[in-house]
Amino acid sequence: MKSVCGWAVHKGWRRLQAREKGMERYGNDSMDVRKEGVDGSGLEIATLLVKSGYLAESQLSYAQRVKSKLVSPRTLVGVLLELGFFSKEQLRETLRSNMVSVKLGALLVELGYLKPAELQAALGIQRDGENLKLLGEILVEQRFIEEYTLAEVLAFQLGYPYLDLDAATIDRCLMSKVPPHWLAQHCFVPVREENGQVLVAIADPLNMEGRKTAEKLFGQGTVFAISTMKGIRDAVTSLKRGMVQGDGTATDEHTVTGIVNSIFEEALKEGASDIHIEPMRGALRVRFRRDGMLILYKDFAKELALPVSSRIKVMAEADIAERRRHQDGRICYESAKSGAVLDMRVSFYITIHGEKIVLRLLSMKGELLDLKEIGMPGRMLERFMDDALDTPSGVLIVTGPTGSGKTSTLYSCVQHLNDLSASIVTVEEPVEYVIEGIAQCSINQKIGVTFEETLRHIVRQDPDIIVLGEIRDSFSAETAIQAALTGHKVLTTFHTEDSVGGLLRLMNMNIEAFLIASTVVCVLAQRLLRRVCPECSEPYLPTPTELRRIGYSNSDLRGADFKSGRGCAKCRYSGYRGRVGVFEMLILNELVKDAILSKKTSYEIRKISTESTGMVTLLESGLCKAARGEVSLLDTVRLLPRIGKPRPIAEIRRLLGE
Repeated sequence: MKSVCGWAVHKGWRRLQAREKGMERYGNDSMDVRKEGVDGSGLEIATLLVKSGYLAESQLSYAQRVKSKLVSPRTLVGVLLELGFFSKEQLRETLRSNMVSVKLGALLVELGYLKPAELQAALGIQRDGENLKLLGEILVEQRFIEEYTLAEVLAFQLGYPYLDLDAATIDRCLMSKVPPHWLAQHCFVPVREENGQVLVAIADPLNMEGRKTAEKLFGQGTVFAISTMKGIRDAVTSLKRGMVQGDGTATDEHTVTGIVNSIFEEALKEGASDIHIEPMRGALRVRFRRDGMLILYKDFAKELALPVSSRIKVMAEADIAERRRHQDGRICYESAKSGAVLDMRVSFYITIHGEKIVLRLLSMKGELLDLKEIGMPGRMLERFMDDALDTPSGVLIVTGPTGSGKTSTLYSCVQHLNDLSASIVTVEEPVEYVIEGIAQCSINQKIGVTFEETLRHIVRQDPDIIVLGEIRDSFSAETAIQAALTGHKVLTTFHTEDSVGGLLRLMNMNIEAFLIASTVVCVLAQRLLRRVCPECSEPYLPTPTELRRIGYSNSDLRGADFKSGRGCAKCRYSGYRGRVGVFEMLILNELVKDAILSKKTSYEIRKISTESTGMVTLLESGLCKAARGEVSLLDTVRLLPRIGKPRPIAEIRRLLGE
């Protein structure tokens, strides 16, 4: 009782509970996806506990009242366990004796291993998929739950032993009794016979059809153990190929070439920005970054790690014999299917399990966003163009962490400034977008085209506009400042958290304050947030925790229309499709310049900028987009820096002219 006494109570929680009602109920492990209208209440399992005599009706009613008053969501089973109304052993006994009544999805949600929204997404994928897949298989594929965690949960909660399969220990005579399509359909494998009983490894013991099929083959006395789906399928594949270990994936050159090409083709099809090829203890994992999030593409046999690495090194013209040091390279790949050219920057990183490879996909087509399409609010964009881009000289800095869209914004600015009357020269490592009409230089350390050497020569090219891919050290910072002092316009990027942080980092590079104040005209900080899928968006009521984090009350939300994505086929059941930029623009007026010269703190500079230039912070910009339903409030609160309390939504909209 004491463990829940300290839980906070909030008035808005009941409204949130009411909103959640009406969600689709959990389906079972087959294609039977029934609507049972529940909000993750856990009544199925609780009812079984009442029938078993481990839980009284009065205790269940009391736990439901406690759950309805919690600020943070908790499952009903979790609340009952915290209250001490029954033990974990009694829960396991109840689940094992009532397996016919328990669905896999409901069990995982109630035990806290899965969120209701994740389950609904998995059921949607199962319903719309072309191939008949078990729910557990989809949950693992979509990375909603790790496979070993799924097996561990089922083994522990249902009281089954866990079996780590080895193909060498499987009785081939028993295997010959099972039709091959049954093994694939029900995902079980007979292991051995002991004392007249056959031990069968099964991935999902809640799949009653699979259990009955095994008992039909080997008798009612069949004993079950739990193993992972991958373990079962790898063992079956090994036996089919006549091997004792591994999955026997062929690793000849032609097969490896095909695998690497298929990874590139799929990344191109998926619209990925990065490919991660990661050797692990038992597999070679391939992930794609799409819309800023890493998603699993496929797991390959660990034996493929070395030949795949070698193949990519050959394509990137890296040292194939060097496996003790980090390397870089570049690949220009032409798709055999679409004819599209894929330009990739490659990084080889030494780990304890081998070489991790990350490929950044660059554009060779010069497909750039128009400056008006990057997502900047109208009033901010107008001021950005007037007070920053159209100034005759000075330094314009686009700042943010890796993957925040800085380069895309920088190129959009270059595209806007590119005309016959301007001489534009760039220094990049590497050139990510090819733009007709400007002189682009790509750094190549191997042949002596270094960053320092190029910067020394760039001012001799009679440039009007100089584009530095990135300010990386004091030398490049000083070069940008000196170029601006001699009347050039300089565009560059920087790695800092926000706009004021860009100024402070320049000071930390030993650039004099008076030089910063006299040359820097604008610092634009930005982030990329996932866009809520318009096809499946639905109204969203902020939780008390989210409101507390940003310091808002209900009155601050006046006029807001928050949305979240339910998940559909168009967005691959993620609830998000594409990304949108969020911006913070610092224009250096006289008051801000005086603050820099006086070496005031970041708090003071930010306050002066907010009051004198109408600066809108990243969080406020994100909240404005969330209030329009473009992005989720969850991403806004989680990904944007929270520096001070944001202004009310109506005030932010007024400042941005929306």
